[in-house]
Order: sequence, then structure tokens, then C-alpha cells
Amino acid sequence: MARINQTRDIIFESGTFGNVINGELSLTPGKTRHTVNPATLENNPEVPLSSVQDVNRAVEAAEKAAKLWRKVPWNERASAIQRYADAIEERTEDFVQILIKETGKPITWARHEFSTVVRYLRGFCELSLPEEVIEDTREREVVIRYTPLGVVVGIVPWNYPVQLSCVHMAPALLTGNAYIWKPSPHTPYCSLKVAELGQRFFPPGVLQALSGDNDLGPLLAEHPNVQMVCFTGSTEAGKKVLASCSKTLKRVVLELGGNDPAIICADVDPASVATKIAYVSFCHSGQICVAPKRIYVHEAVYDAVLAAMVSFVQTLKLGVDEDAHGGPISNKDHFERVKDLLADVESSKLTVATGSTKPLSNMSGYYLTPTIIDNPPDDARIVVEEQLGPILPLMKWSEEADVIYRANNTHTGLGASVWSRDPEQAKRLANQLQAGNVWVNTHAELQTSTPYAGHKQSGLGISMGVDGLKAFCNVQSMYARPHDGVAQY
Repeated sequence: MARINQTRDIIFESGTFGNVINGELSLTPGKTRHTVNPATLENNPEVPLSSVQDVNRAVEAAEKAAKLWRKVPWNERASAIQRYADAIEERTEDFVQILIKETGKPITWARHEFSTVVRYLRGFCELSLPEEVIEDTREREVVIRYTPLGVVVGIVPWNYPVQLSCVHMAPALLTGNAYIWKPSPHTPYCSLKVAELGQRFFPPGVLQALSGDNDLGPLLAEHPNVQMVCFTGSTEAGKKVLASCSKTLKRVVLELGGNDPAIICADVDPASVATKIAYVSFCHSGQICVAPKRIYVHEAVYDAVLAAMVSFVQTLKLGVDEDAHGGPISNKDHFERVKDLLADVESSKLTVATGSTKPLSNMSGYYLTPTIIDNPPDDARIVVEEQLGPILPLMKWSEEADVIYRANNTHTGLGASVWSRDPEQAKRLANQLQAGNVWVNTHAELQTSTPYAGHKQSGLGISMGVDGLKAFCNVQSMYARPHDGVAQY
């Protein structure tokens, strides 16, 4: 192990990707793994394959660091996070090049991820969590305090590996906890380098990162000295994380799968709405948890919306260059899953309005054509299952009660949207949607000042907002009377 060098050359030009443990770059000689670039299928560099010993060292360091970090004043912790955000912003282009190679994200969306990371880090620092005075009289003072939990683990997915870590890392650090970053096995590279950069701003052990395979998550989730696990990923994987955490009754925040409906009303401008929805739905080839994934279009404008959406989608370019809107599917496992959904579309003889059920043969990576399915039945797999890929089903509706039932007829409830020129109709429909995040005439807008949560099987707990800060704290109610006061039981 070696103390991390503070020069830019070491961080970005050495080509070495190591774990970050207790302020040091830690390698695992002879025990490494690598991924492939999903756009080219070329091998990415080697990364550590963490062991039980690595986990134990990181948790031990985090325990020691958390005891000291919690004593640092709130404004100083916020200042450290803000300086970290400044450094990330300054080095965005370096990180972007790494992100493209591990996720296949077009450069526009890779830059967007890092601009969002910087915005989130700064946004969390604008929040505060002061003591709450419930009662303040001559007879008694009652105060609610929020104290840090200790060691927090963030298990992060592959689609937005840095952005989705910062959703939990920033509030964990701000509230006085130590944070261990566990990136997806598919996308470890940027995470390790962003954590490495963080050593310039946080004491050793406060921010660490461990790379590994699918065995690493359970080792962290079941560790007796970890107090909280934050997980973003599929519902099935989230259930396994919850089961692991239950063994030691850890706190958990789970942000899980979604299958967001978008309801388009009869009074919309078809071309405008179709473009806006398709732009979000096919961004990063549909690999976004809160993208619109089931589009319910009023029968009066269905044909016009479908035609406009098809026209727009046919203009979208694939690749990783400046003019690309969608890249490849980010890893082979997910590529095979999305191909299976497309095979079901073909075998079920559903109507393909544009696109294809076959992979692109003229591109070397895991590329799929943006595809729209015309009015499939509600029980089709492409409607029932979250695609998380460049496939979008459009369905007709006529009665409000019916479309609300269909939109809510799912085990998930992450996001939903209503599109209408009539504010009363939009509000009437939106108020009936069973989702943690509901938008009107937009979709997938998020901000650090506002709670983000899922209903039903789309998650447990809250991220972002003041409620999100509280998730990383123990609540302590303190009752105080004068020394000669009389207690009331």
C-alpha cells in the first residue's frame, strides 16, 4: 500500500486502479479482474478483487474515522464536500473519458452525469439538520437531536455509477458518517478514481472504495460493524440486500426498479410531447431507473403521437461521440436480458412501429436499435417488466379510471407523469398515481432539496431532502428539567 500521491499525474495518467483504504491506494496483486468496453468490446484495465481481509481493514478504518469525523463541525464537513465538488468539476473531462469506456455512455451524457454529480454535492451542502426544539419552558426543555450512525456502505449500480453514489455519499459524509463505496462489478473504474481524488479533502478512512465481484456486496452488507447500507439496483437484488442486512438489523435505504407510466391526455401538442418523452426514454439507451417506460396515449391523439415519436426516434444516433444520443447496453448480462425481451416481442408477434428485435450487426459493441412497440396488450412482457433498455411500448386509453388502474397495476412505484394542457385534469390524474415521484408535463426531474423515494416494491427509505439526511442519523429525544424540577410521569 502507498499513501495516495496528491499530483494529478498519479491519479489520471498512471493507469492504475486500486482500492482506497484508510487514505491509501491498495492493490491486490494476483487477484484482479477486468470488464470490457461495451462500445468496442476491448478489455478495460485490471481492478482489484477485494477479499474478506480488505473488507475488514476498510471497516476498521471507517470505524476509527467515523468517531473523529462526527466531531468535526457541520460547516467544516460541508466545506470539505464543496471543495471536493470543485475538484471533480475541474477534472470532469478526465473522468468522462473513463466513464465512457466502462459504461458506453455517449460523451454528452457522460458529461451530464458529472455535472449532476457536482450539482448534487453542492446542493446537499445547502441543507442543514439542526436540533429541533419541541418544548422550551421554565419547567422543561425537549429537544430532538440527529446523531451519525457510524459506518455507511453504498452499493452502487452500473448505469450511473458516480451520480447514484453521490446521492448517498454526500449526505452520509455531511451528517458525520464514514462511507465505503462499493461500485458495481461492471463499472468500478470512475468510482475508484473519484474516491481516490477524495483523499485530498477527507481524513483517512472517511471515504473509501472497494472493487470486487458479486461476492463483495454480501460481505459488506453482513459485516457486524457496518451500521447502514444504501443500495440502488433491481428489486430482486434489493430483497437480497435487505435479507443480508436483517441479520444485524442494519439501517437500509433501497432505491429499486421502476416501470414508470406516462399518461398523455387528449389536449396535448402531439409532436412536442412525443419528442420530450422519447428524448428522456431513449437517453443512455433507456438505462435510467426513472425514465418513462410505459406510455399511455389518449386514443384521440394516439396516431399523431406515435407518428411523431417514430419520426423523432429515427433521427437518434448511436455511439459515444458528440452527436450520439444512445450508446450500447452497458454490459453483456443486461444485453442478453434486453435481447430476451426483444425475442419475446417477436415471438408474440407484437407490432414494431420502428426499430428492430435484432442487435445491430454493423456495430461491434452491445448496440440495440431504439424500438417502439405499437399498442401491445397490457400483459405483454414488454409492458409488465421494466425494460431498462431502448424499447418503449405505447398503449391507447380512453377513460380516466381505466388508465389510472392500468398505470398503477404494477408492483413498482418509482415515478410517473401526466401530460396535459389542463391543470385541473393533470392534477386530478397525478393525485391518483401510486408513485414516489410524480411529474406534470415533465419527467425525471430531481433535486437535492426534495425527498426521493419509491412506493411499493420500488424501495424503502428516503434519499435527498432533509428527510434523506435524517436517514443517515439516529434520532435522539432529550428531555431536561432544572435540578429542582418535578418530573411528570
